[in-house]
Amino acid sequence: MATACRFAAQLGLATLPRGRAPAGVVVAVAQCGSKVSRGVAVRATSGGEGVTEDVPEIVKAAQDAWDKVEDKYAVAAIGVAAIVALWTAAGALKAIDKLPLLPGVLEIVGIGYTGGSSYQ
Repeated sequence: MATACRFAAQLGLATLPRGRAPAGVVVAVAQCGSKVSRGVAVRATSGGEGVTEDVPEIVKAAQDAWDKVEDKYAVAAIGVAAIVALWTAAGALKAIDKLPLLPGVLEIVGIGYTGGSSYQ
């Protein structure tokens, strides 16, 4: 509770003057420990007043590509399946790496295969 009050104080929220709040302003009442703080004003704006939208090109390209996809459910399912497959493959590689002799044998096989393919 006290951290929320310190956070609100760091934001520099101004207190309202006595009387009624202007239209469109929500007045919050917060309790900080034994103190009750009243009259904190929060105003919501619409239309993005004072907000600049700097969206990187890659985000725009991803949004356009996602909008062009017809079967979004299938694409999402394939994405989840790919993540699960990568997680499983990483677990299998960690398990193989813990075996005492197998990693060295696989390394020798890899070096042999690389040497054979580069010789051709």
